[in-house]
Amino acid sequence: MISRSLETTLNALALIAISAVLAVAFFDQFANGELPCPLCLLQRAGFLLLAIGPVLNVARSPRPAHYGVTILAGLAGAGFAMRQVLLHIQPGDAGYGAPFLGLHFYTWAFVVFVVAIAACAALLILRAPGEEPRTAGGRPARLTGLSLVAVLLVLAMAGLNAVSTLAECGFAACPDDPTVYRLLQ
Repeated sequence: MISRSLETTLNALALIAISAVLAVAFFDQFANGELPCPLCLLQRAGFLLLAIGPVLNVARSPRPAHYGVTILAGLAGAGFAMRQVLLHIQPGDAGYGAPFLGLHFYTWAFVVFVVAIAACAALLILRAPGEEPRTAGGRPARLTGLSLVAVLLVLAMAGLNAVSTLAECGFAACPDDPTVYRLLQ
């Protein structure tokens, strides 16, 4: 069994990990000039959805329902990533974008989503019995230290990705193989 404070710390670390995943993709987008395709953007949205459960856990208190939200988001994100993996699984298909540590970002995304789902399941199993608050929703916690930094990082990545997506796609459907930022043309 794990204590509530350790559980909250693990959720804050999960938020930092999600922010790091998004930051690496964001860095690749600008450093290597590889604009994300529509499925890539959906995977980024999946990571932001994945952060909802941990944000609720650090801001309100850890609850099984919050892990349920994270698991559902992980399943959606894994579905988006697997769709892209299956699009490029044919022999001779170079895939979309340059590989990172031997795998394409969408393959890494699938792995990270599966790991996140497994981590949520493990935390649900390791929760101390009788830890449920009796009031619905729990009281908002005052975010400080690691929890505050983690939530701010996720919010910053969400904002930056929203601006980047708007610049790339404009107010129309995103192109299948983007080459320019439409809004900046």
